[in-house]
Amino acid sequence: MPHRAALALTIAASLWVLVLVAAPIALSRPSLTLPATLVYDASSRICHQRPERSFHLAGPQLPVCARCFGLYASGALGALAAWGTRRRVRETTSRAVLAIAALPTAMTWGLEVTGVVAFSNSSRAVAAIPLGLAAGWVVVQLVRYDFLLNGHKIYDRGASVRYR
Repeated sequence: MPHRAALALTIAASLWVLVLVAAPIALSRPSLTLPATLVYDASSRICHQRPERSFHLAGPQLPVCARCFGLYASGALGALAAWGTRRRVRETTSRAVLAIAALPTAMTWGLEVTGVVAFSNSSRAVAAIPLGLAAGWVVVQLVRYDFLLNGHKIYDRGASVRYR
């Protein structure tokens, strides 16, 4: 079951990025205007969608800002990367990795909020990449492995699992 859940998360993250990229293109096709509008409406619940802070594709802006897009795109990549390793992530390690990976995003956001500097959309997206990669990788790894099982894969079909 956890294997399927981790796979579902990975697929959902990847599809979400594709939907975000497809939505501006879909706006130009009358038959796809309604689904595209629903994507923009759903995205407005998680992102400010300010045009000056968003990438534009085929004219319209993406449904999320550049920073959010950087997080989502790199999060999907991190989730995919988690499948290339058999290394179990420890809870304390994952917290430290996430905290360190969040620093570029936190610093750019903080410097902008305080008015010290204004960053470009590309800079916002790039600063979000470490956090997205780390979050995607950690979440999939945490779903794939169960801490209570002393690092045994919980989806190994042939492995016998002993609870302690």
